[in-house]
Amino acid sequence: SALTVRFVSGHFLEEYDPTIEDSYKRSFDVDGHVAMINVIDTAGQEEWHHLLDDYILSGQGFALVYSIIEHSSFTEVRSFYEKIERLKDEEAIPLVICGNKCDLEENRCVSTEKGQELAKELGGAFVESSAKTNHNVEEVF
Repeated sequence: SALTVRFVSGHFLEEYDPTIEDSYKRSFDVDGHVAMINVIDTAGQEEWHHLLDDYILSGQGFALVYSIIEHSSFTEVRSFYEKIERLKDEEAIPLVICGNKCDLEENRCVSTEKGQELAKELGGAFVESSAKTNHNVEEVF
């Protein structure tokens, strides 16, 4: 998504064409050590859900991103989480729930409180971001 591209490259794409998947890598400093993050962005494309199992099994942490201006994307977060939970079978799954496009406040369909409630219920952190304005992009990842 545009959020991933912003995180990796620092640039915002006005028009983003979702594909089956995109893989992005970025290194950064964590407590004086270089860490590498590999982000696999499936853009939530329904027709490619069969590829998710391998990504989930190899994943060490997950950012589930929805658009605050599309309620349907918010409802899909739970489905993705349930799939992760089923496949990972772990006590604590590192998880961030992110409401993106917070620069479009006037078109908001999903309240901040709803996002916070879902994150708490699923045991994850919560953040709202904007790929366009670069608001909280680093915090998501």
